[in-house]
Amino acid sequence: MEIYEMICGAVVLLLSLLIVILCLMQDTKTQQNMTSALGGGSNESFYGKNEGRTREAMLQKLTKTMGIIVFVTILLMNIVIPYIMTFFTSAE
Repeated sequence: MEIYEMICGAVVLLLSLLIVILCLMQDTKTQQNMTSALGGGSNESFYGKNEGRTREAMLQKLTKTMGIIVFVTILLMNIVIPYIMTFFTSAE
């Protein structure tokens, strides 16, 4: 196993754990049904709603960013780096 494979594997493992933690930190979404639509089922204050939205939005953005980073790291590990390594080893 090459050193770059071990480094990329460790990075992917750590990023995957961070994504799991971020997903667990997010609030569960409650589904609005017809009863709450007709009866006005929301009793939250203005500040409580906005605080949840900003924290939720930040966690969603961070989760998406980490997912993109994992995707790019896996592409690098499996496509780009082996291609570069074969190019340099065949040039010698």
